[in-house]
Amino acid sequence: MSETEPAIRIESLCKTYAAKGVEPKRALDDVSFDVPRGQIFGLLGPNGAGKSTLINILAGLVVKTSGKAAIWGFDIDQHPRNAKLSIGIVPQEILFDPFFTPREALEIQAGLYGVPKDKRISDELLAAMHLTDKAHAYSRTLSGGMKRRLLVAKAMVHSPPILVLDEPTAGVDIELRQQLWAYVRGLNQQGVTVVLTTHYLEEAEELCDRIAIINHGKLIANEPTRQLVARAQDKAVVVTVDRDLTQAPANACFDRIEVKGERVLEIGYRKDKVNAGEVLDALQKEGFGIVDVSTRDPDLEDVFLSLTRENA
Repeated sequence: MSETEPAIRIESLCKTYAAKGVEPKRALDDVSFDVPRGQIFGLLGPNGAGKSTLINILAGLVVKTSGKAAIWGFDIDQHPRNAKLSIGIVPQEILFDPFFTPREALEIQAGLYGVPKDKRISDELLAAMHLTDKAHAYSRTLSGGMKRRLLVAKAMVHSPPILVLDEPTAGVDIELRQQLWAYVRGLNQQGVTVVLTTHYLEEAEELCDRIAIINHGKLIANEPTRQLVARAQDKAVVVTVDRDLTQAPANACFDRIEVKGERVLEIGYRKDKVNAGEVLDALQKEGFGIVDVSTRDPDLEDVFLSLTRENA
């Protein structure tokens, strides 16, 4: 594989689910994008947008209707074995055999991938996932967070160059979430390409180098994270005024206005239409003196909601 070739290449990928007596549902509609090597890549979208369908196609669990997909340079149709060896997938659902210990589960998974016994890294993975003390406990006795971390370890038994995490922090407490991200960042620094789906948009904004957004099966954005966030037109100022508020003042240049305290207003505006100075002038014309001002910059959530509403 050449240095310039992407870790994952998706070309005109379509998936239609058809059933008797039911109108066919198009889960993926002509989706094309590349996942650059060595990045943490976010794949975002509302529930039912098509993210899990795309991941399941890469995993070999769902058969695409048309289009192409290649993993680490291997076409999933022409070289399915090499494609599967190049990717580790952490599923959204917690799936495991309750009667195996974590160590046994990793050893079995490594065997399924054909990893020789002297090349297996089960103990290293257990240590990395903070599961060493549970190595010989039945998996059914693990907490939800431990089971989630065991799934990450299972995805890494064959040391794939690409790791896909489908909602990995769902139901995981803050401390475990931070441990998981520290591990993922460490893997990425070692050269592993990471693909992440998450509903926690602040996680995606903090972790991802690049983000693609899917809605109703269509790709609606694919940009570096900072560039994507910069697209947000919604901004807000939080203003403390010089007297108690009985109701929020109205003005055409306010996109929205909320009373946040006895003398505090949050005013939303579109930066492509007005600037903060014009918003404050309008407030003063309504008879308010301004005591303090702070601004709230747009974040990924603002962009996400704006794009998904536009493409609803």
